[in-house]
This record gives sequence, structure tokens and C-alpha cells, in this order.
Amino acid sequence: MAALIVETARAGRSPRPAVTTFFDPDTFTASHVVRDPASRSAAVIDSVLDFDPASGRTATRSADRIIAFVRENGLKVEWILETHAHADHLSAAPYLKKKVGGQICIGAEILSVQDVFAKLFNLGADFACDGSQFDHLFRDGETFKIGMLDVAVLHVPGHTPADIAYVIGDAAFVGDTLFMPDYGTARTDFPGGCARKLFGSIRRLLALPGETRIFLCHDYKAPNRNAFGWETTVADQKARNIHVHDGVTEESFVAMRQARDATLAVPRLILPSIQVNIRAGHLPEPEANGMRYLKLPLDAL
Repeated sequence: MAALIVETARAGRSPRPAVTTFFDPDTFTASHVVRDPASRSAAVIDSVLDFDPASGRTATRSADRIIAFVRENGLKVEWILETHAHADHLSAAPYLKKKVGGQICIGAEILSVQDVFAKLFNLGADFACDGSQFDHLFRDGETFKIGMLDVAVLHVPGHTPADIAYVIGDAAFVGDTLFMPDYGTARTDFPGGCARKLFGSIRRLLALPGETRIFLCHDYKAPNRNAFGWETTVADQKARNIHVHDGVTEESFVAMRQARDATLAVPRLILPSIQVNIRAGHLPEPEANGMRYLKLPLDAL
């Protein structure tokens, strides 16, 4: 199925970023191209490498759509940003870097995620749990620029220990912490996840100005909604999020989130995704026969 593409840029001046979203319906993932209208500098957030688990085949259709957009618009990709090590899709970051440039970055707490999953996949001494697979690890409160746009990094743990959000002008890219208001919030039952920390992270995000545009990483279409969505606002989340609207207490949120998480199935692509994404999207090195292999630990999840 072809990706759905929406242009959300509106007329205005910097520091309002222009945002174009590419939606992959196979993994329900929204990848965002954020650009500075004044300079054509850009960043790509949460890219997708297509993967068929039945055949083991990878493809670059989703990433190629982003590359075509970048080239057609004469953009200079400075950053390839991850909000966390995704459990539901493989990152295309190395492929994008090869084709259009940019530094591959993630939050500094990725080290704890690498440590957990390096043990699960028995990656051995050849795998360094030091984040060196990425070009840069962002710490909470760190700032950088996309052209003339100022970017602030917020550490927002809870879904995983390493989740971060990028606040760029009047927009915030929040990964999996929040979904559309009618769908709620992220699960917290992965290693290092914590419903109480997620509540605190969400309240931190919802302390941003009400008109702040929130861009999400996923949408699964709540019942009775026909179209996918990936953009909302702080004000809308505070008023209507079914899990964490204004008035919801920390204790009630934690109880709801833990009960809901206990009913959720393991994500379909968690095993291939995690072992690739803790490598910054790099596939395992070929073995002696020239083939690359992903591991499937039995009875581990």
C-alpha cells in the first residue's frame, strides 16, 4: 500500500518549522521531515526500513519516498533523529545517511536499552553497549539547530528508559509517549518501562504552550475513526486524551496503564526491530557465507 503523505506546513516565519509526514500503514508509523523554510536545512525523524518477517526480506520503499522528497525540494539533511529504539519497525537511518547525509542521533539512555537486549540476543563482546553505533547521544536539556531553527531535547522515559522528544519551534515530536487523543498513551511493559515515569513525562510535555503542535510516531485508528492521524496539539491532548486528560491523577493513570498493558500482545516485529535499532539501524555483519542473520530467541518473551 502506498504511503499516505500529508503536508502540514503553513505560511509563517521561523521559528515555525515546516513538517511533512510520511505514513507507513504496514507498521502504522509516521516519519517526519522537519525543515527550516529559511535555509532548507532539514531533519528526518523516525524513519522506516521495510521488512517482511515471513521472508526475511528488507526493502527501502518507505525511505525512498523520503529521499525523493528531500531531493525534489533541494533540502540539506543535517540530522537523522530517533525518538527511541523502536519495537515495531526497523530504522532506515543508515540508508538515509548514505543517500542524503545527516548525523544519526538518539537519547543517551540508549545504553541501558542496549545492555538489556545485548544479553537477550547474546550479542557477545563484539557488540559495544556504549552508543558508539550512533553519531551523537542527546542528553536531557541539550539544544541544537536545524538551520535557524532551535531544537530542545526532552528526556521522556516511561515507554522505554531512552525515549526523548524534540521540541522545534511550535512543534514537539514525541515518539510513542502519546497517541491521538482518542487512542491514549504508550504501553509501559517493555524492559525498563514504567507507567509512573510515563505519567510524569506526559505532564512535562503537556506543560508546553497549548498551541504547540504534537507530532506522533504511530496511529492505529481508534474505533469509529476512519482516517489515520499523527498531528494534534497540547490543548487537545489535555482536553480529550482518553488516558491522561486534565483531571486524571497519577495513581489512576498508573492503575489503568498497568491493567491495559497486561492485555497487550507482543509487537509483531519486536525481535527483528530491537536487534537492528540498538545498532542505530545497521544490520548485523555478514557471516562466513556472506549472509546476514537476525536471531530469534525462543521462549524469551
